Amino acid sequence: MPIQVTCPSCHTRFTVGDQHAGKTGACPKCKGPIKIPELSDQVVIHAPEHEAGAVDSKGRSVLKPIKRKETRFNTTVFAVVAGLVVLGIAVAWLVGNSDMGDNQNWVLAVGAILIGPVIAYAGYFFLRDDELGAYEGSGLIVRSLSCGLVYALLWGVYMFLGTQLFSTEDWQVGLSIVQILGLCVPILGMGTLAAFASFDLDPATGFFHYALYLLVTIGLRLIMGLSLLPGMA
Repeated sequence: MPIQVTCPSCHTRFTVGDQHAGKTGACPKCKGPIKIPELSDQVVIHAPEHEAGAVDSKGRSVLKPIKRKETRFNTTVFAVVAGLVVLGIAVAWLVGNSDMGDNQNWVLAVGAILIGPVIAYAGYFFLRDDELGAYEGSGLIVRSLSCGLVYALLWGVYMFLGTQLFSTEDWQVGLSIVQILGLCVPILGMGTLAAFASFDLDPATGFFHYALYLLVTIGLRLIMGLSLLPGMA
């Protein structure tokens, strides 16, 4: 192993072979006398066996971030969710082709409530960030129920704001695009906030989570032969 040598006169650094250990020679630069260190005098620095800092009972550093366990996608759950969506489409088609009169509004309300938790649960599987960890088990079910019910309630908020801001004649004739947008913007904001509060989704992901519910419910409205949105001609 080469020996690192520093001249005490001119401070030039160079290396010599270990066969010269303990010998005296001349500096190649200033020609001053130099005593080559013994091999036993060499200091060898070894890499630490463990990282600095506190460790847990398994020897892992407690200062390093540990990824949370990824929740694996459940095929059975996905099949159940898909089946419920298909069932909802079938029910919407039957309702749209039957004369329910004033009861249709109640059917819409019940349908929005029932499908809300299902879409919230399914949408979370598609939009969650596994690097940050995922909710699972009963906790996920409770959060999906809460989020889905809020999503359904927002349809009621939409109707309430519409009736308070616009006249009955406007509703019968059909709201303008500007009026529709004025109703949708606060609803979208509240839906995004609900997704954030329920699943800790970032604002952009929370928006898409709520938009997924809107797309499904609007699609069911179209299957029933209704307008895209309430109040739209």
